[in-house]
Amino acid sequence: MSEQIDKTIIPRHVAIIMDGNGRWAEGQSLPRAKGHIEGVRRVEEIIDAAQEIGIEVVTLFTFSTENWDRPENEVSLIMNILTAVLDKKLQKLKNDNIQLRMIGQKQRVPKTLFETIAKVIDETKNNTGLIVNLAFNYGARVEIINAVKSIAKSVQSGQLNIEDICEDTISQSLYTNGLPDPDLLIRTSGEQRISNFLLWQLSYAEFYFTKKLWPDFNTEEFKKAILDYQKRERRFGKLVTEEQ
Repeated sequence: MSEQIDKTIIPRHVAIIMDGNGRWAEGQSLPRAKGHIEGVRRVEEIIDAAQEIGIEVVTLFTFSTENWDRPENEVSLIMNILTAVLDKKLQKLKNDNIQLRMIGQKQRVPKTLFETIAKVIDETKNNTGLIVNLAFNYGARVEIINAVKSIAKSVQSGQLNIEDICEDTISQSLYTNGLPDPDLLIRTSGEQRISNFLLWQLSYAEFYFTKKLWPDFNTEEFKKAILDYQKRERRFGKLVTEEQ
């Protein structure tokens, strides 16, 4: 399937809502933990595929601000899995020239996990290949509120005039400052909503929804999403004038 992908129409930034780990496990009469572990394997595959295709940024919705309401044992499990995986895969990230970033809030993140994330971010910060951006303890409404507060402080201090506030002002105040907006959003498990994810940044993204649960979303499925994206006509609100 790789040979079908047009390397001249590659999305620079792909955002993914990885949904369905628990349902996948329950559907196979397995503990939900097995679903999360299998989901991590898919993350590794998709990162490899993104590198192969030539994508610049992959943002993974790893844990939302609303996910704290899940059962305590499941939340603890997710934290432990993420800590172990990042610690184990650090050398591979370095060898593959991958840069890790994180967007979201620091509050409530367990100390061990936070220290692990900070370590991996620091040790990969000079890598120049694919950027893997973890949206962890992330909520877009909180992100926008924080951006508004930051802009308001700049106005209050006299560093910024109200008349000068524009789209770039807001974009530069978001967690994703410095990254291109996503060209493609993928969501698995059949849900067709964006669930408080990158509300500003997804304004002109193409959406790809699939009924596949995340643990079933393999490299082939990812490439199908890229091929589907390449069939879209991206007008960004403009009319496309046909050539005479």
